[in-house]
Amino acid sequence: MTTTRPASKPLMSLDDALTQLLGYVNALPGEAQVATFDADGRVLAQDLVSQLQVPPQDNSSMDGYALRCADVADPAQALPVSQRIPAGSAGAALAPKTVARIFTGAPIPQGADAVVMQEDCELLANGSVRIKTQPHTGQWIRRAGEDVTRGAVVLAKGVRLTPAELGLAASIGMNLLSVAHRPKVALFSTGDELVMPGTVAPQDMPPGAIYNSNRFFLKALLMRLGCEVTDLGIVPDQRQATIDALRSAAEQHDVILTSGGVSVGEEDHIKPAVQSLGQLDLWQIAIKPGKPFAYGRVAKAHFIGLPGNPVSSFVTFLLLVRPFLLKLQGVLDVAVKPMAMTAHFSCPRADRRREFLRVRRNAAGGLDLFANQSSGVLTSAVWGDGLVNNPPGCTVAPGDVVQFIPFSELLA
Repeated sequence: MTTTRPASKPLMSLDDALTQLLGYVNALPGEAQVATFDADGRVLAQDLVSQLQVPPQDNSSMDGYALRCADVADPAQALPVSQRIPAGSAGAALAPKTVARIFTGAPIPQGADAVVMQEDCELLANGSVRIKTQPHTGQWIRRAGEDVTRGAVVLAKGVRLTPAELGLAASIGMNLLSVAHRPKVALFSTGDELVMPGTVAPQDMPPGAIYNSNRFFLKALLMRLGCEVTDLGIVPDQRQATIDALRSAAEQHDVILTSGGVSVGEEDHIKPAVQSLGQLDLWQIAIKPGKPFAYGRVAKAHFIGLPGNPVSSFVTFLLLVRPFLLKLQGVLDVAVKPMAMTAHFSCPRADRRREFLRVRRNAAGGLDLFANQSSGVLTSAVWGDGLVNNPPGCTVAPGDVVQFIPFSELLA
């Protein structure tokens, strides 16, 4: 008698998984007031509206002389200096047939319509100035409001603040900013084979043991995304220990992030443990590396389970966890922006899953492939500076145009 195994359910595509994953998350309620000095990386919780214009008045963009263009009809003519206007002070109206010594950032005096940089002027012994070039109206003048107009939304709600945004906020007088709360994330790894660096010397490692690398890069990635991280260490490969860790983590955290134990082996306890406490909504997706990815709920906390292999864990975090955590903080645009680049390598074997190949840019403007694309080879992520998004069933030949996602964007 021959029995046939039921056909396995097709794996969910990455696009469908990401759509579902983002559909499960809403921005954390409430907001916090933080000093603009301390807001780098935080997410703006309210539109930032300017109460003034920037610059507040016309000002000079050069050190030089403010004048009327009509007064410089004769290049040989010298004009007296009637006043000196440093930045931070306001001059008087410009007297006819004179120039004002002016410095960068100083307000343009009434009556002046141009600034001539000092390199194009000659200061004579009697203190007057000869203009060596014919000025035109408006040159080297920064107009009032050319940067920011009063009432303008200079930064929109949902923007993740960078140093440039902080400077812009300060330029309109904002010393405090309303930002989204930081997600509280509990992080732990599973696996009896895991050893923390520093606890056992390399020469004393028992057979089958490995150092826990995932814990280090995952915590760093979480902190880069503005999360408050609680490191719960390594949980033994035991069903009850896994249940206890999940239940405890759910009490005080918005998200539980685990590494390892989400596959189908007898020692993989994450899936049944989550199901015993809550629900599992996503499990296994059609990407390589990173197939055993999981999402669910434990009480009120989001649960995300990453694969144990380090490259799989690294890649699935960047592609799935990163946008999830950004949306949890209210970021509106969480999509990655790949760029078209030329492959200088071959990948002749197509895979049924979407592949994310570790590559780096070369001096010729193309992409080189790391030789070993195994999900356990973390050196590929260090050597590379991005990923090639290779669709299912596709090979790559030298000269093909591929979609490149730089780590500089994913790790920002």
